[in-house]
Amino acid sequence: MRVLVVEDERRIADFISRGLSEQGYAVDVAYDGDEALQWADVAEFDVIVLDVMLPIRDGVEVTPIFRTRGLKTPILMLTARDAVEDRVRGLDSGADDYLVKPFAFAELVARLRALTRREPAAVGTALQVSDLIVDTTTREVSRQGTLIGLTSKEYALLEYLMRHPNQVLTRTMIAEHVWNYDFDNATNVIDVHIRNLRRKIDDPFATKLIQTVRGAGYRISARQSV
Repeated sequence: MRVLVVEDERRIADFISRGLSEQGYAVDVAYDGDEALQWADVAEFDVIVLDVMLPIRDGVEVTPIFRTRGLKTPILMLTARDAVEDRVRGLDSGADDYLVKPFAFAELVARLRALTRREPAAVGTALQVSDLIVDTTTREVSRQGTLIGLTSKEYALLEYLMRHPNQVLTRTMIAEHVWNYDFDNATNVIDVHIRNLRRKIDDPFATKLIQTVRGAGYRISARQSV
């Protein structure tokens, strides 16, 4: 999944970005409110982590602008203010959740998982296509009861496919959600990761789930490709 982190304190921004990247998220960072609005105009994110106290425009100003533009991306607000009225103000501005600094990184990740589970394709903690199961809480992947070990990036790619079963995902779509803005889509990195996933989750089993749609991209499906 791709996350936009909006935080003007570089130390905190780096801490969050590094931690989420280690969890397999693709992360882009903005350092003020206007930069956050610009990012949302040029890229699609699965979730936004938005600090309240920002230069130029603060988080409470930015959030309603996101919403009036039709952005439905879940927003998790971060703030040092823990008064009830501050939390209410943040949520009323259009945010989906609120986390007070200082926070445990594990709680931040858990809240992001909870926000993304609100999508229709992500109800509960497990994603399933045929006999392939991905537990988004433990990050365990199994097929026919056999655990399958994946790298962080392989897991992120598989989770993105699993959240969109039977849908053709172009290389551009995959690049934008699994890698960040710096990714060079002209390389064959995506194809290499797809091959690695097939070797682990398809080759040992009779039913092949990852399908190539020639000239378009990839999809995961239990249906036989035509």
